[in-house]
Amino acid sequence: MANNGNSKLKIVTGDAGYVLEDVPHFTDYIPDLHTYPNPLQDNPAYSVVKQYFVNDDDTVAQKIVVHKNSPRGTHFRRAGPRQRVYFESDEVHACIVTCGGLCPGINTVIREIVCGLYNMYGVKRVEGIEGGYRGFYARNTIPLTPKIVNDIHKRGGTIIGTSRGGHDTTKIVDSIQDRGINQVYIIGGDGTQKGAAVIYEEIRRRGLQVAVAGIPKTIDNDIPVIDKSFGFDTAVEEAQRAINAAHVEATSSENGIGLVKLMGRYSGFIAMYATLASRDVDCCLIPESPFYLEGAGGLFEYIEKRLKENGHMVIVIAEGAGQDLLSESLQSTDQQDASGNKLLQDFGLWLSRRIKDHFSRRKKMTINLKYIDPTYMIRAIPSIASDNVYCTLLAQSAVHGAMAGYTGFTVGQVNGRHAYIPFNRIIEIQNRIVITDRMWARLLSSTNQPSFLSAKDVIEANKEEEPPTQLLDDTCTDNKLNHKEIMC
Repeated sequence: MANNGNSKLKIVTGDAGYVLEDVPHFTDYIPDLHTYPNPLQDNPAYSVVKQYFVNDDDTVAQKIVVHKNSPRGTHFRRAGPRQRVYFESDEVHACIVTCGGLCPGINTVIREIVCGLYNMYGVKRVEGIEGGYRGFYARNTIPLTPKIVNDIHKRGGTIIGTSRGGHDTTKIVDSIQDRGINQVYIIGGDGTQKGAAVIYEEIRRRGLQVAVAGIPKTIDNDIPVIDKSFGFDTAVEEAQRAINAAHVEATSSENGIGLVKLMGRYSGFIAMYATLASRDVDCCLIPESPFYLEGAGGLFEYIEKRLKENGHMVIVIAEGAGQDLLSESLQSTDQQDASGNKLLQDFGLWLSRRIKDHFSRRKKMTINLKYIDPTYMIRAIPSIASDNVYCTLLAQSAVHGAMAGYTGFTVGQVNGRHAYIPFNRIIEIQNRIVITDRMWARLLSSTNQPSFLSAKDVIEANKEEEPPTQLLDDTCTDNKLNHKEIMC
């Protein structure tokens, strides 16, 4: 593989249409690095393990449902400990930074990075960067030891603080270099991971032996490639409390309506899964599925029907739903937060007013509507057991990768196996619900709500889900390139 001095995507091809989208390694740009035996081989905790180390050729398939004659498709490098490491334990100076909004499980990830470095690799210098990206150059660091982080997984939030924005690549890398940091663990969403990718590029340009590892964080579960993001299970579980409260309120009043707003700026996964788990929800509205309020087949007609049938109703909406309807009636705004996300109008509150107005003025019908927004309660709680386990595996996988000399990667679960994924794959698009998929059909069947889709909407949705033709795939599956590494 030619080294052209930059970090374009590494592609390895093999037989039967096998494609490995590899992550960068120190040896790509720093020649003749010394390696060391992995300390895990002498760790008594691992003495019972039949195979200490992951085979360097192990990869994880992005898609596991294939036809007998279909290509093997895209793979990612399997996460886990390697036989040789590129750091001596007493020379490692690691730091952890958390950016963006809160999410259940952040403290667990912090804890397990610290404990993984200490207990598996004997690393003694780990620091927390206080207050997000700007903490690299504007604030002090926080020393992190197993004793300090021992019980932080029982608390919500992040003990090292977080913020949006504040990304200044030159200042951040200068700080990393000046402090002698050689492992950087970055916990955050797609915007944070974009920043991590730029930090890696600058570190590579300077030829520094500094590993940059990302742990993707988004409560909305909108990061592509990976099975799910940490904190998602906790969010769905906690959302049940709000839905149950809405159901109790609705059933206790004449024509009672419980309206619950859940997280989901562009992806309605929390709303969809919470609805399916609850079984008390009559209607779920998400950003991916268009809907309308008035007229035949509209939301108001469906609400009236359900109230006449049952005497009550529960509606769940994702925060990004209905923004097109809002823009028609309110002055649109292009304001953004510090992370560059468009500031959304409160559709839940607006819809509550529209429902009340419609039934009181036009239908002369008394309704009792209760609007519940548990957003900040949900994202501030500690993670549940399943997320705690998942966070542990993510953190340990990141530590194994950094010690093995991999850099410029994010770690995630792909089809049940943990893998190292190039930054560009998780920041290029957002994971969204496919409304022509069976999962959304299951929700429609569960709630008995209309799809609100016309035949034209279905055709357009199918077009959006068609995979684009990519020159990269054609190039990298060419038989002439089999068993060779190329830069794409």
